[in-house]
Amino acid sequence: MKASRVGAIVLRQFYLLRGSPVRLLPMVAWVAIDIVLWGFITRYLGELTGPRVNLTASLLGAVLFWEFLTRVMQGTTTAFFEDVWSRNFLNLFATPLKISEYLTGLVTTGVCTSLLGLVAMLLLATGVFGLDFVVYGIALVPFVAVLFVTGIALGIFGAAIVLRFGPASEWLIWPIPSLVSPFVGVFYPLAVLPPWMRAIGEALPPSYVFEGMRAIVAGRPAPWEMLGIAAALAGGYLVLAGLIFTRVYRYTIRTGLIARYSAETAS
Repeated sequence: MKASRVGAIVLRQFYLLRGSPVRLLPMVAWVAIDIVLWGFITRYLGELTGPRVNLTASLLGAVLFWEFLTRVMQGTTTAFFEDVWSRNFLNLFATPLKISEYLTGLVTTGVCTSLLGLVAMLLLATGVFGLDFVVYGIALVPFVAVLFVTGIALGIFGAAIVLRFGPASEWLIWPIPSLVSPFVGVFYPLAVLPPWMRAIGEALPPSYVFEGMRAIVAGRPAPWEMLGIAAALAGGYLVLAGLIFTRVYRYTIRTGLIARYSAETAS
């Protein structure tokens, strides 16, 4: 793997953003809307329940964490979609570029763009609603890191789906976070789910993250065993997503599908 090739993928995305600053707006606008909306909802619910429950930390914190995972995923897939939309994907792989270098470039781009959204969310949550994660210590940091790795895995998996079935399958990718969220207990413990949903949730890393976050916010010790399970699952899914993308890429090369890649491709 050559750093110069990885840097070239990242640099291309930088030039896209510099040439069209309007692309930066969705990275901040949607997360700002969600934080403001949920911030006022939690403030209202807090007035109803009184000071017994810290709804701002539990609900608004859950929204912030889930939005972070979503932005990491979408940052990775959007970087891939830019090559799809510009019909540039075939040109890239006509060069000596390796799959590992391309994926590393996508991940790096996803990191940079998602950090913009994270900063915006933290500023709004702290400045407007007084949500201060510092009081909960650094115990939350490794849980956020698990969400980060999970978002990357979902992003690479989504890119593999579009690579295999073509740009017409793009609509399958955007709803993935919404489809996953009911199973991982973003706003409620897994115990309230029916057994079959709970079984799916226990196989997903974010479930342990949000259970751990609620424990920390409630003043209980950080559940490091949950972090270990979540980290192992997230790492496994990241490796699996990379293998799937590589296998799909080789399939498109072997069958010639990559040469027929167009906006109408869906087979």
